[in-house]
Amino acid sequence: MAVVNQYKFKGIDNSTSGSALVPFGAGNPLVNETIIIKSLLVTSAGTPTVTVTNNSITAIKSAALTANVTTELLTQPLIVEGGSAFTVQASTTDSFDIAISYLNINKSKVD
Repeated sequence: MAVVNQYKFKGIDNSTSGSALVPFGAGNPLVNETIIIKSLLVTSAGTPTVTVTNNSITAIKSAALTANVTTELLTQPLIVEGGSAFTVQASTTDSFDIAISYLNINKSKVD
């Protein structure tokens, strides 16, 4: 089995939907992946609160944002195991952007 570590960045410019964002896509990370999120930056045009869920568990509940100020939500790395859902959701439909810096650990079987 080979393990490939990739440092990555994912940014989402979410204009005004107000719906839950799924930064890694539905069903991701894949079962053979583990993601370690080092930084989770959020910026909003308004003053919503932000909730982050990891595998249906609330990791960050109602973090208050200041309009037009970038806020780091994490104080420690957050692990997202393969096959679990990770979402970020704002309480309002103001313009809301997220920037995630993470390590993707991909465990692949090599023949």
